Amino acid sequence: MRGKTDRERLGVMKPGQDLVTAGYIGEAGTAGIISEKRQELLSHFSPLFLDQKAEEENRIGGNLEQWERFGATECEAVGEGGIMAALWNLSGAYEVGIEFWLRQIPVRQMTIEICEYYDLNPYRLLSENCVILVCNNGYQSVTELKRAGIPAAVIGTVNRGLKREIYNGEGRGFLDRPQRDEIYKVLKII
Repeated sequence: MRGKTDRERLGVMKPGQDLVTAGYIGEAGTAGIISEKRQELLSHFSPLFLDQKAEEENRIGGNLEQWERFGATECEAVGEGGIMAALWNLSGAYEVGIEFWLRQIPVRQMTIEICEYYDLNPYRLLSENCVILVCNNGYQSVTELKRAGIPAAVIGTVNRGLKREIYNGEGRGFLDRPQRDEIYKVLKII
């Protein structure tokens, strides 16, 4: 089937459920770029800006049992290829459609600034400590996650069919197959 992935189905993902992110996207890629390109970045950013550390939040992983108490029926850790790859893999495993809003996805200003400097897409940048949750009531899950000190947002829904639709401020498009992580445009990693 077109778009299917080798990812196992571990929980439940069906039309009508909400897509929720827990954590911020792109932070691992941002940290790696700052670490490797600090001298170059100092020509554009202040040392104080580059030395900012993300607040330590709860460790966010992709173990479904960790998220069931927040109402999650399935989850996907965001890693290499960023949130776009994670959304593709998750929806492909269940052969369902999704729609999501880019501007709802939590991202820190530092990640945006570094991505703009190198002309990178933060939604395709290496992430850790971030997960996509599939929930029956995403808004209730977000409330509970925030009470637990975990940044979260409802970013979309699960739909019938196979379309993977993206909404941004300018209109609607479709999610492409996962691409090489944006970090490789800046860092020479084998």
